[in-house]
Amino acid sequence: MKRILLAVLIVIATASFAAADTIYLRDGRSIRGTVLGFINGRFVVRVESRFSTSPTATTDPNVARNRTNEGEIQYFRPNEVDRIEIEGRSLDDARFEVRTVQVGLESNWIDSGIDVRRGERVQVSASGVITVGRTRITPDGLQRSDPSAPMPNANEGQLIAAITDDARAPIIELGSSREFTADRDGRLYLTVNRGSFADARGSYSVQIRRERDLSAAEQGDVFGRRPGVRRREPTGDVIGAPPPSESTITVPGNSRGVDTGIDVRPGDQITFSASGVVVAGQRAGSVGPEGKTSSGFGGIIGTRPVPSAGVGALIGYTRTGDGQNQPFFIGSQLTWTASSNGRLYLAVNDDNYNDNSGSFTVRIRLQ
Repeated sequence: MKRILLAVLIVIATASFAAADTIYLRDGRSIRGTVLGFINGRFVVRVESRFSTSPTATTDPNVARNRTNEGEIQYFRPNEVDRIEIEGRSLDDARFEVRTVQVGLESNWIDSGIDVRRGERVQVSASGVITVGRTRITPDGLQRSDPSAPMPNANEGQLIAAITDDARAPIIELGSSREFTADRDGRLYLTVNRGSFADARGSYSVQIRRERDLSAAEQGDVFGRRPGVRRREPTGDVIGAPPPSESTITVPGNSRGVDTGIDVRPGDQITFSASGVVVAGQRAGSVGPEGKTSSGFGGIIGTRPVPSAGVGALIGYTRTGDGQNQPFFIGSQLTWTASSNGRLYLAVNDDNYNDNSGSFTVRIRLQ
């Protein structure tokens, strides 16, 4: 009998000291119970008891009628909840979605599987190494740039991101650690800032911590549809608004490539009109968009992107999906027909950009 009594006392004592979860609501009430999970955008709680920490607790009849029975299952939207404690530990992380993604250097951007909404905070941390030849690259990239990379002026090999599969969406530099605020709704894509991907090995391990939208009724696909594929080198068949029919772009004299933001397809016609002056180094001096004919060493061995065009001339090139550039001469006036899919860039025709200056102003009109 004593053994039975002792066993009962132990069970009672254990139950007495078991710490229940506490849900603190924004209207001043607190609820003791068990948090069962976060389902369809709501916290699911098995209620044990409730009490008010404010003398002005809610008088909502729906709340009074539907949330008074102990033992029942209750659902609370995140914007109703001030904080949650489980056995005295904060559950602030319940307001965040965390996912780890492996990001290699591939032909397409990597779909993170996370949809973000405009105004949400996103925290990213990354580790790992990508090896290119004998070069080891970390998420912060190398202290050099790659003119053929998605971000030509950023560190080569740096971890970068973009929201939506629209090729015109701005690119975000991440590196090994970054917090940013989403400027639009959409799926988050990741890639490595390098033009060539054929010789790369390894991947970055990227942890994404996204703040849940506390004002949203549900957490779901912000597209309302299946996300698309974001290509490293857009081919014109991405989802998004078409490029403007006319635009003006400045091409600095030391530019190896200015992104026009235009994706072309075979048969697309574009008219270029250019003006301005650049200084193409000491050997050529000041030149217009037509450039200057050179009989020097560079002209003999053809080291410029378009060997047949003059030094300092305005040129263009399309960058295809496999990272190849297809350059062509523009000069001061040209109507050009695209022969392949690719992204359109403008540049200055030179083999040494270090001592260049000035700029061309280029008007682009899509037919």
